[in-house]
Amino acid sequence: MSSDRQTDSISSARAFLRETLDSLKAEGLSRRLPELGGAPGPKVSLHGREVLLLCSNNYLGIAGEEKVKQAARQALETFGCGATGSRLISGNIEPYEQLERELAAFKQTEAALVFTSGYQANLGTVSALAGPGDAIFSDARNHASLIDGSRLSRAEILIYNHCDAADLERRLASKAAARRKLILTESVFSMDGDLAPLQDIVFLANKYGALLMVDEAHATGVFGPTGAGCVEALGLGQKVDVQMGTFSKALGSLGGYVAGSKDLVSYLIHHARSFIFTTGLPPAVLAASTAALRMVQQEPERRQALWRNVRQLRHGLGELGFELGPEQSQILPLRLGDARLTMTACRFLLKNGVFAQGIRPPSVPPGTARLRLAPMALHTARDMDDALRGFAKLQFALRAKEDRKLIPVEESRR
Repeated sequence: MSSDRQTDSISSARAFLRETLDSLKAEGLSRRLPELGGAPGPKVSLHGREVLLLCSNNYLGIAGEEKVKQAARQALETFGCGATGSRLISGNIEPYEQLERELAAFKQTEAALVFTSGYQANLGTVSALAGPGDAIFSDARNHASLIDGSRLSRAEILIYNHCDAADLERRLASKAAARRKLILTESVFSMDGDLAPLQDIVFLANKYGALLMVDEAHATGVFGPTGAGCVEALGLGQKVDVQMGTFSKALGSLGGYVAGSKDLVSYLIHHARSFIFTTGLPPAVLAASTAALRMVQQEPERRQALWRNVRQLRHGLGELGFELGPEQSQILPLRLGDARLTMTACRFLLKNGVFAQGIRPPSVPPGTARLRLAPMALHTARDMDDALRGFAKLQFALRAKEDRKLIPVEESRR
């Protein structure tokens, strides 16, 4: 093959990259990484400008706390920068043992196992617990990590209608002959902020002999008397086989976990590929997670402050005429529907000092693009008032345009 023909062939093979990116841009779905500056807090620097942060998962404001940073610094000095190996070889350092002991006590389970991320925890756990001949029953709006773990398992996947226990039961009844049955649900759904009917799901798991795995990523630290999550809040700890969560949201650190029986944890150590074939977390991260776990239990006033801000923001947005859905969690989805309109609204709010990130497909279904709002415990009442002034301007702009377009969509850098 001549040099020119080879070059043309390579260019043709790579053409899909530009074609796909151009298509995303035309649909208003192109993405760009925001340039955030400074420590995580109620306000951040975005592209060099200070704005209120209303789209962070740092719900309790723990990520920048001195106790957490000090624990990380001490671990760094004592244990160095990295685990330097997988946990089954040379990476199972002392801070892991400490964190898992305290985590199991926090979740009131026999044992716990820490993964490098929440995504890896779900991917490895689901694909280890189910396989060919098994049936997985998954809520229609479960997180991508639960979906990907299900696909990797090669089990039969049955999607039940969102938060619909009756539909779940119909599907469970249809698979009585499955070797194993595994139900997957989040407790707090990350994009809608609504809560799963956990009591009904627990009943069905018992009735049909299914394992139940509950993803508490957005509930950990926020719900329950000690912040252990919705499972704790409902008193279901002994009835849920697998409690999963993360340290990267309300606990302000990094990593995922699974809590349950000793047999479950031992089984995952042997079978969860995302645990077996990865290097352990850095010691500083593990120590920070342990310190954050203690803060969640020792400082319930953080949850109280978070809920005050949630109520103030929700009430104010309602008075402005915005619809947010049921009042269930700290996540407030302000649906605008159209992806272009949503990102235009995001830019409009930024100009008014509020960072409320637009969420578009594939993160949410087509036609349901929204601003996903999440106050923090560290926000003040004045911060919420400032945010509401920005939303008042947004509402005025939306109502002023019959075609529901605020300003032309600009794809250039802000």
